[in-house]
Amino acid sequence: MIEPHEPTADAVAKDFTALFGREPEGVWQAPGRVNLIGEHTDYNDGFVFPVALPHAARIAVARRDDGLVRVHSSQGDGRVVGFTVESLRPGSVEGWAAYPAGALWVLREAGHPVPGFDLHLDSDVPFGAGLSSSAALLCAVLLACDELLGLGVERPQLAKLAQRAENDYVGAPVGVMDQTASLCCEEGAALFLDTRDLAQRQVPLDLAAAGLVLLVVDTHVEHGHADGAYRHRRAGCEKSAALLGVPALRDVEATGGAELEAVLASLPDEELRRLTRHVVTENARVLEAARLLAAGDVRALGPIMTAGHASQRDDFTISCPQSDTAVDTALAQGALGARQTGGGFGGCVIVLTVPDRVPAITAAIESAYAAQPDWNAPSFFTATPAPGARRLA
Repeated sequence: MIEPHEPTADAVAKDFTALFGREPEGVWQAPGRVNLIGEHTDYNDGFVFPVALPHAARIAVARRDDGLVRVHSSQGDGRVVGFTVESLRPGSVEGWAAYPAGALWVLREAGHPVPGFDLHLDSDVPFGAGLSSSAALLCAVLLACDELLGLGVERPQLAKLAQRAENDYVGAPVGVMDQTASLCCEEGAALFLDTRDLAQRQVPLDLAAAGLVLLVVDTHVEHGHADGAYRHRRAGCEKSAALLGVPALRDVEATGGAELEAVLASLPDEELRRLTRHVVTENARVLEAARLLAAGDVRALGPIMTAGHASQRDDFTISCPQSDTAVDTALAQGALGARQTGGGFGGCVIVLTVPDRVPAITAAIESAYAAQPDWNAPSFFTATPAPGARRLA
């Protein structure tokens, strides 16, 4: 099992001082997330149900008065990346540094005065694992800027700014779930979020009291939001909504069965029907999951998770052999439910199970992966609902 290394605020601040020769003005962190259910519904104005992770992007920051920005990551190549605030344009900074650059760019675009900064990052959110490492970094930077500059931006609006930075500066067509989860989740709760109006509700989630754990399986198959497969599916969803005469697929009024099939039959090709079926049924799964969890029936999340994975695999076609193997193996070992979480095409699988089954599940998944000579070995950790972004020091 791999647990987060959780660098302390003092450690991040000391690294900042060693790099830049002065003390930071503060240390902030923003967490990654796993999504219990509700995949690819956010950019369709639908419903999502994430929890924040203990894993977080932690940054030490201090302002500069010369417009220069210097950023460094403990997970990078050791270089300090430099650029000026005035030079920021979409695409002007590449690699991991594009995310803090995008945060500053979007604040300027929103009309806020932005000075220079020195910034040091130490993150234990696995990169490319579908756990929102990029959103965590963006949200940490935006929260630090909001507090240091006294901007007074409410957290849902900070999430929208973070989404715009990722959409328009980095070029990844993501929805608003990841950023809202990172900024707004609360400890011990799942966040029920309506992505159309950003209405949200904290739903208590005490896994230990229910005698359960949420096991995260990192397949070590990297995924990417900026690639063509993600864009293609989003474009297909938008095309389906236009053909059905609704603002977004969230507005398709179909409860399932013959009613849904009638809606799907009006679409011109099978791919659009599959994409639409996933979004409509996934929204229904989120609503049902929130209802059951609010009633205290945590175990009932299992079948909903498993049904969500089948929809990702068969209708949205965003799973991969490693994810499918992890899900099938976990279920065969007695898990209550399992599904791929995140944007898809790899990343992580979440497994709802009783603690006693964790050793057998992890051993069976490791064995199944080892039987495939070209697969990376998986890694595992357990997730508990953590608090959202906050200042540490």
